[in-house]
Amino acid sequence: MTELPHNKVGLLLGCIKSPDGRYVNPFFQSRMEAACRVYQAGKIDVILVSGDNHVRSYDEATDMKNALIGMGIPSDKILCDYAGFTTLDSIVRAKEVFKQNALTIISQKFHNERAIYIAQHEGMSAVGYNAQAVELKWALRIYLREFCSRMKVIWDVKIIGRKPKFLGEPIEIKTTKNDLHPAFYQCQVS
Repeated sequence: MTELPHNKVGLLLGCIKSPDGRYVNPFFQSRMEAACRVYQAGKIDVILVSGDNHVRSYDEATDMKNALIGMGIPSDKILCDYAGFTTLDSIVRAKEVFKQNALTIISQKFHNERAIYIAQHEGMSAVGYNAQAVELKWALRIYLREFCSRMKVIWDVKIIGRKPKFLGEPIEIKTTKNDLHPAFYQCQVS
């Protein structure tokens, strides 16, 4: 953690909390714990949770925000991006809508690699903080999907120049030196 540079914003990439309502997705839990650690270490000031919210019953951003609040992150240090339908959308919106040129991206290593590739293509300075890997028995389908996602991102970025589904008006992310990381905020990482 000591080698991780400070960035104003940590971009927490979307993940569904519970695919079927019976258990908490281990990718979700691992990402929430990672975001909490980065915030608690003072390496970011604000967490931008970016996820899919295309239907009322599927709201990654709100699920992530609620989980982080439950772990002790102050709600005023969490900002939701409800139009992070894809990783490309999340990265480009962080730059174009939330006006960030430098990010700490929080997800699993395989996802961070793809997100950093997109960020660099957009001319951004980005580092990744890798959430704990998930056991293969839970992750095989995700890793197979990632292979296809990597091919698609090259198509999207290099060949067709795909843009996010929605951009929108700029949203300023405010922080001041006086309101950063009060000592009494403690994350509950289990």
